[in-house]
Amino acid sequence: MPPVAVVIPAHNEAERVGATVTAAATLPGADVVVVVDDGSRDATGQAARQAGATVVRHARNRGKAAAMQTGAESVRLLDEGDGLDEGDGGSHLLLFLDADLGDTAAQAGPLITPVASGDADMTIAAFTSTVKLGGHGFVVSLSARGIKRATGWTPTQPLNGQRCLSRSAYDMVRPLAFGYGAETAMTIDAKRRGLRIAEVEVPLAHRATGTDLGAQLHRARQFLDVAWALAWRL
Repeated sequence: MPPVAVVIPAHNEAERVGATVTAAATLPGADVVVVVDDGSRDATGQAARQAGATVVRHARNRGKAAAMQTGAESVRLLDEGDGLDEGDGGSHLLLFLDADLGDTAAQAGPLITPVASGDADMTIAAFTSTVKLGGHGFVVSLSARGIKRATGWTPTQPLNGQRCLSRSAYDMVRPLAFGYGAETAMTIDAKRRGLRIAEVEVPLAHRATGTDLGAQLHRARQFLDVAWALAWRL
């Protein structure tokens, strides 16, 4: 199996990122966990480092896509330093996980298998958890409709950030769209470039989101980022 690098974008996740890192480190093939502390105001970086992650910090909050790209670039530099080359099948696969998965991150292994075996270029998680995630259905609908219009295909959970892909596949879908538009854009760009995408059911679970003002503002940012990503692709 190719080595796997787990990349975890994190913003103000001190309470859960340590458990996520610990769980992710147990995944098959995972020999490095990179946490990108995206300008957190709490002890996210410290908690991740104590759990064994390599931590890269943004001095200010730059958004999810920027954190994903920073993490992937850190892995690229690691591979180059170790003399690993994808042409020889040696470079790390990239497994992107959200920082709030906690202990459930240990169940992300099925996302790796199709990419490691060469049966898919990118996998997207389909959560089997029944935890209600706070009602951001209007953003999911926007993403799903946009992907279908652009590619003719609709993923089950278009905004799911738990994805594994090869280095060559990642290079074909970058630069990533801004912020929370990254996943929608990755799917469209991958499909348009002929990459093979597989959806994989996994028993992962986010921290349940609420309906307070902070949660509503978060969903508004998601909506705007997804709409912006689609505007450049439709």
